[in-house]
Amino acid sequence: MPTIPPALTALPRHVSITVSYRGGHPENIHHGSLAVVNAQGELLASVGDVDSPLFTRSSLKPFQAMPLIALAADRLGLDDADVALLCASHSGEPMHVDRVASLLARMGANEATLACGSHVPYFYGATGRQPEPGAIFNRFHHNCSGKHTGMLLLAHALGQPLSGYLDTQHPVQRQIAQSVSHFSGVPVEQLVRGTDGCSAPNYALPLRSLAHAFARLTPTDPDPVYGLAPQRVAHAMSRHPELVSGQGRNDLTLMRAGRGDWVSKVGADGVQAIASFSRGIGIAAKCSEGQLVPLMVALVSALDQLGWLDAESRAVLAGLVPPPLRNAAGIEVGEMRAVLRL
Repeated sequence: MPTIPPALTALPRHVSITVSYRGGHPENIHHGSLAVVNAQGELLASVGDVDSPLFTRSSLKPFQAMPLIALAADRLGLDDADVALLCASHSGEPMHVDRVASLLARMGANEATLACGSHVPYFYGATGRQPEPGAIFNRFHHNCSGKHTGMLLLAHALGQPLSGYLDTQHPVQRQIAQSVSHFSGVPVEQLVRGTDGCSAPNYALPLRSLAHAFARLTPTDPDPVYGLAPQRVAHAMSRHPELVSGQGRNDLTLMRAGRGDWVSKVGADGVQAIASFSRGIGIAAKCSEGQLVPLMVALVSALDQLGWLDAESRAVLAGLVPPPLRNAAGIEVGEMRAVLRL
């Protein structure tokens, strides 16, 4: 029999957060964890494992944009819409693609400068549409092209070469690592690093640290290192959720439900972070198998348990919760329900 190599690290201790029932009996059990933390770093509530490092994926984007906003946003003439796009996992709609192209042009760069690769825009999967025959997509359409544009703008502002901007020793990535460390409270030398789907460095953080980082976007007082950049990043995202996300996407829905009080950022493979300005609280959640739908079912339940929801926000968030499961004959045969308890 083949030898099974030992695990490099201990596996996270996730718990059941969402269950799919068929005929009232559990069929599929979705595991995960969730942390609720205030701006002072106090863990207010949790389920599962909030201490094992988990890859943050695109939920990290506000903190990847932070050095640029603190150092050069005014000098480069970036407005709130620009800042929102730099933090986006966008859908590749014209408003996203055109703004990326415009921002790159400011420093004499173009589509070829981006190192993110390309894929079919998320717009199609989110809206159930199909690309037109013969449609061609480029790096502008990659959901992370805004983040990469921000990294290039930072390199330009620092007077550093645009080439090699994803190298971990490039000044851009060193600045980003310092930002992630500062807001999460995890020392730079303890950050667990991997490579994201867009080829940029990414970091694994405990959920309590990711939730704390998001909570630190909410105070009105200047940050001791990044000044008013955290407020600028968070409010830009909240004011322009359509640029952070896109039609039919969960971050757009969440921030619309918050009516200006929430900043939200999804990460690939089942990560979600959200913070409330009025409460000074951040939440970070992970679905262990990387599925977004059961994660959203659990998150909406957690928000309700925490008292964040009213009738209007519940109505907006209803689209994130799947309807009862029906078979091919239209017969209702099951449902998905959250089982986490804070």
